[in-house]
Amino acid sequence: MQAVIQSGGKQYRVKPGDAVRVESLPAQVGAAISFDQVLMVGDGDDARVGAPFVTGARVNATVVAHGRGDKVAIFKLRRRKHYQKSQGHRQGFTEIRIDDVVTG
Repeated sequence: MQAVIQSGGKQYRVKPGDAVRVESLPAQVGAAISFDQVLMVGDGDDARVGAPFVTGARVNATVVAHGRGDKVAIFKLRRRKHYQKSQGHRQGFTEIRIDDVVTG
């Protein structure tokens, strides 16, 4: 059973047992969370697509860890103007483990 969920403005295709890194969520490590913004659920011919979400479907998951991704280097340069700016950014993430997909 597969599902497509929406979290943090992004879409993720998940199935039970998967470990997925999503945008930071305000939950403690080991906490159970539920995603009710399910865009599609099912396998093959049994797939149900929502408009925009599938009613009654949800994905249950457990928070495994929190962390920060790799550094993204930002460098701005204006040629011949003696302007250089260097900056970096590390985006936070929450790693979750998908427990089950409820079709509703």
